[in-house]
Amino acid sequence: MPKFMVLTHDQPVQQAISPEEGQRIMQKYIDWSINLRKRTGVFSAEKLADNEGRVLRARGGEVIVTDGPYLESKEVLGGYWMFEAASYDEALQIVGDHPSLALGGTLEIRQVDAT
Repeated sequence: MPKFMVLTHDQPVQQAISPEEGQRIMQKYIDWSINLRKRTGVFSAEKLADNEGRVLRARGGEVIVTDGPYLESKEVLGGYWMFEAASYDEALQIVGDHPSLALGGTLEIRQVDAT
């Protein structure tokens, strides 16, 4: 069965939220992930660290490393889930209730190349 990866592209939170609200939001992701594991036997799922990372670009034969991405960005890659589905149509059905969508985020779904 094909494997699919879902990447979340979220808009950084611009206003302060209470610890209770943060926990409520995080619980939605936890519950969704648990349900995904039950439905598909998820392979891997992780939230990426906030405001961490490095960006590499090749310029003139040299690799340039910069800090980033930053939370000030319009959208940041927030995390990923990997699971099995029979097709893109099934994968779309599986992720249609993802918490990021309710929070204004964007999902990118890609099939893993089995070659």
